[in-house]
Amino acid sequence: MTEATSTDLSLEQAIDKRVHRHWFAWLAGQQTFWVSMAALLAFVSLTLASDVFATQQNLFNVARNFAFVAIIAIGMTAVIITGGIDLSVGAVLVLSGMVIGMTMNAGMSIWLAVPLALAVSLAVGAFNGFLIAYVGVPPFVVTLGMLSIARSLAMVLSNNRMVYEFGPDQPALLALGGGFLEIALPFVDAIKVPNPLIFLLVLLVITGLAFRWTRWGRYLFAIGGNERAANLTGVPVKAIKLSVYMFCALCAGITGILEVGWLGTITTGLGQGMELTVIAAAVIGGANLSGGIGTAFGAVVGAALIEVIRNSLTLLGISTFWQGTFVGSFIVVAVLFDRLRSRGAND
Repeated sequence: MTEATSTDLSLEQAIDKRVHRHWFAWLAGQQTFWVSMAALLAFVSLTLASDVFATQQNLFNVARNFAFVAIIAIGMTAVIITGGIDLSVGAVLVLSGMVIGMTMNAGMSIWLAVPLALAVSLAVGAFNGFLIAYVGVPPFVVTLGMLSIARSLAMVLSNNRMVYEFGPDQPALLALGGGFLEIALPFVDAIKVPNPLIFLLVLLVITGLAFRWTRWGRYLFAIGGNERAANLTGVPVKAIKLSVYMFCALCAGITGILEVGWLGTITTGLGQGMELTVIAAAVIGGANLSGGIGTAFGAVVGAALIEVIRNSLTLLGISTFWQGTFVGSFIVVAVLFDRLRSRGAND
């Protein structure tokens, strides 16, 4: 080997080491990475601590339950990226569920009831987005008011009664939210994948690609990073803001339909308190409440971690009253981590 060849190899090795160190430093600075590691650690710890956690039935329940939160958390992440917030998602969920429940109870086909429920959800999102983007009302005020309005409309629609009869298409609705896809694997039992998880995975792929590769996604981050600069560079700020609130409401509407199908009933108490859990999932997953930062995958990981915590409290015999403490603590830690990371980057 010549001296020149030896020098080239040494230079190549040095560049490879630098690239690897840079890649690891970037990964270590991502909140989603640490949340994923926390979720994985919790999963392994619970598998060792409990004989029930890793059973197929319990994992099926965990996957289904966290999918409901994660679907809305993806929509919430889009809103947070623009620097906004949506406190009405739980109320939109119950309104969507009540619309499909009451219309099917009246004998309407599921093929008409589902679009109607989604249309109502989009209308609520459009109302929120219009007041926020075009009128200039703060997101907190608009969506807090809509939280009360949408839940009140659900009560009016049902006369505040439980609905559990969904007409001739009831089996189709129950299969939509409570069904599953069975996947046969060699040497092991077939895996049951709940339908809500399938909806979540499809939404995750679509939203992830939209965030990364579409003009709409780039505009979201531009608005969240600096709305005034985005406006000056020709970004249609108002239209994009309107679209994200509609998207978030659509995610809540989809979840409402799936939850009614899973539960086989609908009451006006459905989705109560969902707002905190969804926002927690988005923030824990790396979304910055100041705007400009967030990923669809992070929202899913945050929702998964919250559900694993909730499930672990139940399996370990710990009072579920502690759930709020754990979730709240994770929010504080996530925001603190983001602040420290931002301060380190500025220094």
